[in-house]
Amino acid sequence: MATMTVVKFPKPDGAETGIARLKEMQGRGLIRIHDGAILRWNDGASKPRTEQLTSLTGPAALSGAFWGMLFGLIFFVPLFGAAVGATIGALTGHFARIGIDESFINNVKEQIGPGTSALFILTSDAVRDRIAEEVKDMDFEIISTNLSKDEEAKLREVFEV
Repeated sequence: MATMTVVKFPKPDGAETGIARLKEMQGRGLIRIHDGAILRWNDGASKPRTEQLTSLTGPAALSGAFWGMLFGLIFFVPLFGAAVGATIGALTGHFARIGIDESFINNVKEQIGPGTSALFILTSDAVRDRIAEEVKDMDFEIISTNLSKDEEAKLREVFEV
C-alpha cells in the first residue's frame, strides 16, 4: 500500500534536499518512491511554486492534473468564485476517498507559508527505522499522512527528533 506524506522544511530549498536524500535511499532499497511534488514558497512571494517530480522509477503514479488539483484546493481555492463551489466540493469528496480529506488540506494550508517548502510524496516499502537514522541530521516536520491514526502515530514516533 502506498502512503501519501507531506513533509515541511523550514527553508525554501529544503524539499529539494529532502527528495535528493530519499532518491539516494531508494537506490539502496530503503524506500520506493512512486510519485511526488515539491512546493517551494520563497520569502516575499505571494504564492508558492510547485513542481512535479520526474524520473523517479518509471512512469509517474499520479498525473500533473492530480497535483494541480491538490495544490489548487490547498492554496488557491479562495481565489475562485462561488460559481466553482460545487466543483470544488466534488473534488474535495473525491480526494477524501483516497485519504486526502478536509483535515489534511487544512493542516497543510495552515503550516506551509512563505519561507518554507514541502515535499508531497507517494511511497511504499519504507524501512522506517533505517530512514529515520539517515535523516536525523535534517530539519523537517511530518505534517500529514493518509495512514490510519495508529500508523501515523508510529510513523511520527520513528521520526521524532
